[in-house]
Formats: sequence, structure tokens, C-alpha cells
Amino acid sequence: MEIGIDSFAAAFDERSLAVSASVRLRQLIEQIEHADEVGLDAFGVGEHHRREFLDSAPAVILGAAAVRTQRIRLTSAVTVLSAEDPVRAFQNFATIDLLSGGRAEMVVGRGSSIEAFPLFGYRLEDYDALFEEKLGLLLQIREQEHVHWSGKFRPALTGQGVYPRPDPESAADLARRRRYPTVVRASRRARTAFDGRHHRW
Repeated sequence: MEIGIDSFAAAFDERSLAVSASVRLRQLIEQIEHADEVGLDAFGVGEHHRREFLDSAPAVILGAAAVRTQRIRLTSAVTVLSAEDPVRAFQNFATIDLLSGGRAEMVVGRGSSIEAFPLFGYRLEDYDALFEEKLGLLLQIREQEHVHWSGKFRPALTGQGVYPRPDPESAADLARRRRYPTVVRASRRARTAFDGRHHRW
């Protein structure tokens, strides 16, 4: 059994009082460092784009934690892939993987909170289609250094290389390879089981 913690980097303390954003983010890095020291297996950082949370750029937070920790896996919880560029998401987490010595993991989803869609210019009517297309591209980038791809929601790739690449021998990369088929199956089941707006698969 593995034990980990997820955080949404709430912008308030345990008494529901607002705290300094700078102080809260520094405390979060310290919490991740402490989780590493006591032997937890993983620490995940969510993604929200609302005033009450400070996790709108989880890759930046995890990158800061990567150089302060030694063993704990660093994961998104989740990356809202429907509103993210898969190329940039891959680059961000490959960089964390290199900084951390192979401890980065990316968990992707549609997102149960929908504020990212209008913020980045996407329509909620495309909720399912966005995720399916972007997940397909992300999987292709993982497998291919030079990518030929075309879709509806992003300019085509015509053989461009996507860098940096994570260490293919790292434990994090092997974990991603095991989990992605499950992600694909889950996303397909969710499309048939739900109306596809406010749930997380």
C-alpha cells in the first residue's frame, strides 16, 4: 500500500482566515519537503483558477519542490488537460522529471471545476472532444520525439521535436506507461456514463 497527500493550496488557514499568498506557497513547499522526510510515497498538487486556491500553476510548485526533496513522487492532482496545451504540459512535467531525478507523474483529467474553459477560450460544449483530442496528442508526444499530428483545437504538428524528454529508465516514466491505458479506458467509459460537464472521471 502507498500513502500520499493531495493539496489544492487553499488561500486560507485551518480557521478559514485568509493568508498571504506568498507565505502560503512557501508553506506548501515546506509541507512537501516534510512529507518526503517522514516517508510518504507521493504528494499531489491540484489545479484551480479561482481566488480561493493558489494552485493555478501546479508544475511551477512541483518544480520548486523537486529540488527540495529526495524520494517522494511529485504528481499533478489533476492537470486539467482539456484547457491545457499537451505540448506544454509534457514539457513542464518532463522538466520536473529531470529536476527530481525521475519522480514526476502527471495525472490528467477534464476537471470537475469548469472555470479554466472560458479563461483559456474554450467552450463547455466541447468538454468531451477537447479531452479526447488532447489526451491522444499527449500520448503521441510521450511515444514520439518528433510528432506528426493534426486536430480541431490546436495547430498541427508537422514533425517538430518536443523537448525535453523525461528519462525513459526512470521509475516515474515506467509508472506513466502502466497507467495511461487505464486512463484511456476510463475516459471512454465516462463519455458513455455521464453527460460530461461537472464530473471528474
